[in-house]
Amino acid sequence: MAGRFAPRPTRTTVRGGDTPGTPPDLGLILGPLRRGPADPTFRVTPDGSVWRASRTPDGPGTLRVRIERGEAAAEAWGPGAGWLLDRLPGLLGAEDDPTAFVPRHRLLLATHRRRPGLRLTRTGLVLESLIPSILEQKVTTHEAYGSWRTLVRKYGEPAPGPAPGGMHVMPDARTWARIPSWEWHRANVDGKRSATIVRAARVAARLEEAALMDPPAARERLELVPGIGPWTSAETVQRSNGAPDEVTTGDLHLPGIVGWALAGDRTTDDEAMLELLAPYAGQRHRAARLILLSGRVPPRRAPRMTPGDITRI
Repeated sequence: MAGRFAPRPTRTTVRGGDTPGTPPDLGLILGPLRRGPADPTFRVTPDGSVWRASRTPDGPGTLRVRIERGEAAAEAWGPGAGWLLDRLPGLLGAEDDPTAFVPRHRLLLATHRRRPGLRLTRTGLVLESLIPSILEQKVTTHEAYGSWRTLVRKYGEPAPGPAPGGMHVMPDARTWARIPSWEWHRANVDGKRSATIVRAARVAARLEEAALMDPPAARERLELVPGIGPWTSAETVQRSNGAPDEVTTGDLHLPGIVGWALAGDRTTDDEAMLELLAPYAGQRHRAARLILLSGRVPPRRAPRMTPGDITRI
């Protein structure tokens, strides 16, 4: 296809970490953008390529990224192709500085060494991370992933270019704001979450500006919308702004995981978690990511929590 819809190849020399010659680890870097194994906006193909369908300020676009000879190469299609390619280095963590992280616990030192390809992504897009984060409020991730999949497939549009079958670009802000109440219900989204998404969609332009702000200011901007609290703003800004210090609070499980990993205490709350992460000021989100990647979690001693037990916003 000719013109602006033709594939635009590019190559970047983004390294994967602070080890010379380490290629980017696409799974580690882009994995947080995937909302479940059947996310219609994200696909990993057998050749190792990562495909993403995004709604950019220039319109929908499809991006394919792969590693060739230790470097990231990419093509893009659709009206948003140029926007996606221009921001590819940031997406792959070129604006992140892993050398700023100094491990102060043996577990983090070991995990940091085992994951030299970890970089923090920066998408530059707010709504594409905000809306699925709102869907994850007060429910299990499994339920939220199902709602995201249903809504994107029904109200989004097929991804431009030769994207793998079934890939879709999420709806635009106007469409999110006009989804009927019964369709939210069919997607298993309660009135509180759907109302929050509608409010966010109506001020989408103002929220997208947060991608260019310092992370604390970006979170403050997002939290002006009723229904968006610290948990949701942190989960969004970590992805849209590549924020290494914006640790998630208000999560049911994270304080216990951090407490168990760093202090052997599974009863840790947010206050205690932040105290444990204080030595990593400026890099607390990276520290939390490394703890999660370590696989060290407290042994289960109670039945799995039900959706009603989760209170994060």
